[in-house]
Amino acid sequence: MHRLALLPALLSSAAASHAADLSIQVDGARGDGGSVKIALFDSADRFLKRPLHSASAPVRDGGATFALKDLAAGQYAIAAYHDANDNGKLDQNMMGIPVEATGFSNDALGNMGPPAFEAARIDLPQGGNAIRITVR
Repeated sequence: MHRLALLPALLSSAAASHAADLSIQVDGARGDGGSVKIALFDSADRFLKRPLHSASAPVRDGGATFALKDLAAGQYAIAAYHDANDNGKLDQNMMGIPVEATGFSNDALGNMGPPAFEAARIDLPQGGNAIRITVR
């Protein structure tokens, strides 16, 4: 009976040992107003539709820093934008083209639209990773 009581503790410590941290530095924001928004995706199917995680940070010195903790090691893609007017959405012109600075992991660029998940995909090993994204 006592062995079963220890099982949840053992499982949670084993899961924590496989968790990885991801540090993201976003640069290139136009001015120090507003905030930078990021979205983390774990598959091509979810890319730009259903983020696994999202976060926001105020712009300081033209950028923002994020620390995502306890992620599963694997492959991810990150989308970022500078929400200059802090309205909580990516502003676009009448043709649907963003008017606020955007960027992706690997500084991936799309052709007449956003890049594919594969172009923005990064590896997150168990030891963690640090990446830089430039919004343009």
